[in-house]
Amino acid sequence: MAEQDIQITPFFMESPRGRLFCLYLAPQANAIRGGILYLHPFAEEMHKSRRMAALQARALAAQGYAVLQIDLTGSGDSAGDFGDASWSAWKADAQLAHQSLAETINKPIGLWGLRTGGLLALDISRQLPAVDRLILWQPVTNGDLFLNQFLRIKLANEMLTSKQSKTNTKELRTSLANGNSVEVAGYRLSPTMARELAQIQFPALPPPCPVFWLEAGLNKGAQITPASMSIIDAWHDAGAVVHSKALTSDPFWNTQEITESPEFIAATLESFEI
Repeated sequence: MAEQDIQITPFFMESPRGRLFCLYLAPQANAIRGGILYLHPFAEEMHKSRRMAALQARALAAQGYAVLQIDLTGSGDSAGDFGDASWSAWKADAQLAHQSLAETINKPIGLWGLRTGGLLALDISRQLPAVDRLILWQPVTNGDLFLNQFLRIKLANEMLTSKQSKTNTKELRTSLANGNSVEVAGYRLSPTMARELAQIQFPALPPPCPVFWLEAGLNKGAQITPASMSIIDAWHDAGAVVHSKALTSDPFWNTQEITESPEFIAATLESFEI
């Protein structure tokens, strides 16, 4: 399908948390094969990966899939400040977006998530009707560990400016637990988001649909990380259909400059042929 045949519609979706910016990409209505809801990653990773999300959405639309991208509460062009966001609000946003897409196309819908977007996709997959597939790009599998990694960005910035960090991760976690917000690289992290995120991790029980798991490695012969493989193996043992692949690619979600990864786009398109 030619790119000029793709319909691109930006719109705002109303929610109890305010207006949420969405971007809908699809072929002509009579050519739609299915739908994909994209869930973006956390904080600055979202902005670093916008280019890749746009390229993949166009590629999927050209193959006959309607793609809905949503800026979750407090992110991108949606209502609220990042500090107003919570994991429960993001789950509600994602469920609302899924409902909107389902009402628009009346076709099977899959979930595609990058980093914490993958964690969010898995978290809601059991609460949505008949999820067609899960496409996981470098998924965060443990919210508690990710929270520590995010807070270390603040410590690293402090070391760059003062040669010595004034705090440590434990102190930041304590401050959050006491109800205080913490600013990390210009993003205000709320105690609610921190508490809820820390409680989320990939379960031993698999999702109720096929999974396509892609990870990046800088070297040829890159492999899925051992931590990810332990989850994938457990899901396999439980009878799940999981296809995993490691790609030779830059981690475009946290590179200094905006980076493209054709490998992710090609592998994602190939997953629809399996």
